[in-house]
Amino acid sequence: MSKEIKVPTVGESITEVTVGQWFKQDGDHVEMDEVLCELESDKATFELPAEASGILRIVAQEGDTLEIGALICSIDESGVDTEPAPSSTPTEKAPAPVEAKAEAPKPSGEIKEMVVPTVGESITEVTLANWLKSDGDYIELDEIIAEVDSDKATFELPAEANGILRHVAQEGDTLEIGGLICKIEVMDTAPEQVSEPASSAEPASAPAPENKESYATGHASPAAAKILAEKGISADAVKGTGVDGRITKEDAQAAQKPAAPKASAPAPAPTPEAIHVPGSRNERRERMSSLRKTVSRRLVSVKNETAMLTTFNEVNMKPIMDLRKKFKEQFKEKHGVGLGFMSFFTKAVCVALQEWPAVNAKIDGNEMVFNDYCDISIAVSAPKGLVVPVIRNAESMTFDQIEKEVVRLATKARDNKLTIEEMTGGTFTLTNGGIFGSMMSTPIINAPQSAILGMHNIVQRPMAVDGEVVILPMMYIALSYDHRIIDGRESVSFLVRVKELLEDPTRLLFGV
Repeated sequence: MSKEIKVPTVGESITEVTVGQWFKQDGDHVEMDEVLCELESDKATFELPAEASGILRIVAQEGDTLEIGALICSIDESGVDTEPAPSSTPTEKAPAPVEAKAEAPKPSGEIKEMVVPTVGESITEVTLANWLKSDGDYIELDEIIAEVDSDKATFELPAEANGILRHVAQEGDTLEIGGLICKIEVMDTAPEQVSEPASSAEPASAPAPENKESYATGHASPAAAKILAEKGISADAVKGTGVDGRITKEDAQAAQKPAAPKASAPAPAPTPEAIHVPGSRNERRERMSSLRKTVSRRLVSVKNETAMLTTFNEVNMKPIMDLRKKFKEQFKEKHGVGLGFMSFFTKAVCVALQEWPAVNAKIDGNEMVFNDYCDISIAVSAPKGLVVPVIRNAESMTFDQIEKEVVRLATKARDNKLTIEEMTGGTFTLTNGGIFGSMMSTPIINAPQSAILGMHNIVQRPMAVDGEVVILPMMYIALSYDHRIIDGRESVSFLVRVKELLEDPTRLLFGV
């Protein structure tokens, strides 16, 4: 009987793949779930596992481009019993540790399929960033086995049963919510019980598997290969620490380009390559990550699906700056956190949102949803891009509570430790492009919210005050809003109210 293996569906909008590299030769004996080859799509590189045990018959060759569902190879399952050497592998593997058979792991026969969980509002797909456990490892219930990236955060995937892990998705793959990510061969006992008697009976055979080379030796995972390519480092120059010597993502990140030998001969090497020649027209291309593609889609979707407008105003920041200068030392001494601008803006926004509830609302189908609370999203620059954690019930928080929450969320964002819960459910967003030097911008709404306030840099400008020219620290502020739910009167009045509160911050103390 021959098992046909076809190109699987590997992601949204992918219609064809290219055969990258065969790890097995035509006529080789393969086992179930053993990796046969690498397939490359326009989004990621992934591995093709065997769907049965038997003799491999290759149909497509390296470099061939195949459509989804096309035949790539077949496996002659009848070949399992015809060859004496391979037959002992799948069928007579158990007799080897006969002495330990009584203590061998007991498979329950159940295969637990793990799918991508629902990870947050509006997230439809994720990217498998890193396997923390290798294929074939024994794992326990709730043990973290992988890291998964969404367009909002990185989160950990816990095991849903005890047993042997079988990878289905590979590092770099993009999966839809509910897509199969791995399987667990559920077991009643851990295989560690077998390794003890086996090692005592044959002490010399234990080191052999560690030094044994396989197709994975020196081979980079898709995520690692991408990092090495960006660094311009060959996989041959990196020692893999993964299973069977495989080069992991961490190996690639730690790898350094061997520049020392070239430095010893500075005259010939740098002249043609390193020195930029005026007038040269070099180009460098980088494939967009799946996360960047997702962010791009969402931003374009917001622009296309909302009636977005932006209104501007300017704020005299001198009163706030004077307050901070006067009380910042006492504030930090008492509360253990610095007094920044974000707490003033958050408090001012919360007051204005409660007076103009449409700015704090959203559209859900044919209904408008109004909120009597203010969950303020704060845009934070993180290593993987801009993330937007949420300050819950900011309207009821004090200045020091807001500052502490901002520091906590910003720290977690920069350490990639934010949870999905900390990044969903905001009702209004604050973004501060001023820290990068932006003078003015039109921020894009953070869907499904209806408005976002952009803060900008503070510049000393001459202003007319009571008939005199005075130099004041001024900031432009911008409110982008969805005109479907927020009218011009409401948007302008909201922004004027924020300006009023910031230019006279004592109003925040008395609520006037």
